Amino acid sequence: MNLLNVKDLRVEFTTPEGAVTAVNDLNFSLDAGETLGIVGESGSGKTQTVFAMMGLLAKNGIVTGSATFKGQEILGLPERELNKIRADKIAMIFQDPMTSLNPYMKVGNQLAEVLIKHKGMNKRQALVGAKEMLDAVKIPEAHKRLNMYPHEFSGGMRQRVMIAMALLCRPELLIADEPTTALDVTVQAQILSLLNELKRDFNTAIIMITHDLGVVAGACEKVLVMYAGRTMEYGSADDIFYRPSHPYSEGLLQAIPRLDTEEGALPTIPGNPPNLLNLPAGCPFQERCHRVQERCRQQAPTLSAFDDTRMRACHADLSEILEAS
Repeated sequence: MNLLNVKDLRVEFTTPEGAVTAVNDLNFSLDAGETLGIVGESGSGKTQTVFAMMGLLAKNGIVTGSATFKGQEILGLPERELNKIRADKIAMIFQDPMTSLNPYMKVGNQLAEVLIKHKGMNKRQALVGAKEMLDAVKIPEAHKRLNMYPHEFSGGMRQRVMIAMALLCRPELLIADEPTTALDVTVQAQILSLLNELKRDFNTAIIMITHDLGVVAGACEKVLVMYAGRTMEYGSADDIFYRPSHPYSEGLLQAIPRLDTEEGALPTIPGNPPNLLNLPAGCPFQERCHRVQERCRQQAPTLSAFDDTRMRACHADLSEILEAS
């Protein structure tokens, strides 16, 4: 049985201008110890997907579909029941650790609070557990860091604190929303290495939300490529990196800076993502696609499998794309 199974997930927001569909009929699954990367440009629906699962949508958000965790439906659970799952079974690392940590509380107290609330520990036991987890995420002199405030940590160290906080209850699923944003490449590599070690040590499944395909290459087994709230391609990381089957995936991969090519302009995907209030007829990517056909302008492609492990939503000739890659 899958640890997490998401089926026909749809997220809409009511606005004065009309309804905005941020996530449109999303489907994916995840096993224990597996890492899924959800990639796409800003506004593609990556974060709203996990916010819907975690019950963190804004008040004007409406979610339909299904998300089962270990066979239990978690969409629409009452707050009291959802709180028993959040942090204890499913934890999330938010994008900006400085805004996620309380600037007026010492880091040790913030970590201990999690164990006191969810594990029923007393303050002394919780501080011991907090120190052990700071050691686990390789924060030096953890016993001293417990008495420091968030502003006394570097960006990379704050991110490690957030990872430690998320792992305190030994969750079975960890959701990381842009965990390496605004960090330099050396610290990025350290954070990714840390997540891989923690996955190995605790058999934790991970959902990695990012626009950085380099992060995905170093951490994920599966990849879900999103655009305008829809799945463009879904498959193994190796297949999508070496044999992309969708023009959008092609464009994202070509835009990665490389050291083994001649100097020149960095390839980009022309145009901008569509307005979700006024999506074009047919495929949402058609206005930016170099393989667009007349059919693409009239009919939205369905997400369909083309081998045992891969799916794509595209009218373009598959063999031409695979040959080009």
